[in-house]
Amino acid sequence: MSIEVGSKLQGKVTGITNFGAFVELPEGSTGLVHISEVADNYVKDINDHLKVGDQVEVKVINIDNGKIGLSIKKAKDRPEGQSSYSQRPRHGRGNDNRSRDSRSRDNFRPKENFDQKMARFLKDSEERLSSLKRNTETKRGGRGGRRG
Repeated sequence: MSIEVGSKLQGKVTGITNFGAFVELPEGSTGLVHISEVADNYVKDINDHLKVGDQVEVKVINIDNGKIGLSIKKAKDRPEGQSSYSQRPRHGRGNDNRSRDSRSRDNFRPKENFDQKMARFLKDSEERLSSLKRNTETKRGGRGGRRG
């Protein structure tokens, strides 16, 4: 059985580093499972998931200059249409139980074409610029220059 991209193989973990695990494949070759390819969720410490001597099923994801890139999470069979992303936690949303629709309605702005966006940008820009000029001139003593 030759090792090709996309093939699933059984292997044995032979070494663990802080960036991944080395897996011995059939025919004596060795590949690397990067820490990001170990599990569907975030892996802080690979030792929580693997140890030397574990038998694992891996999928070959790339072969570059004789180096074999492997994935454990992609070797798992998933129902059609389910990706590994659906299992990842969503950060930054807190305990907000509102639906996506209600969040987008709060900030609803009718569709603008390019000209409307440009006009709004220019107006905002002019307002900011005039405010900046006003504040700078008052700190320098107004339009009359230095007073003696």
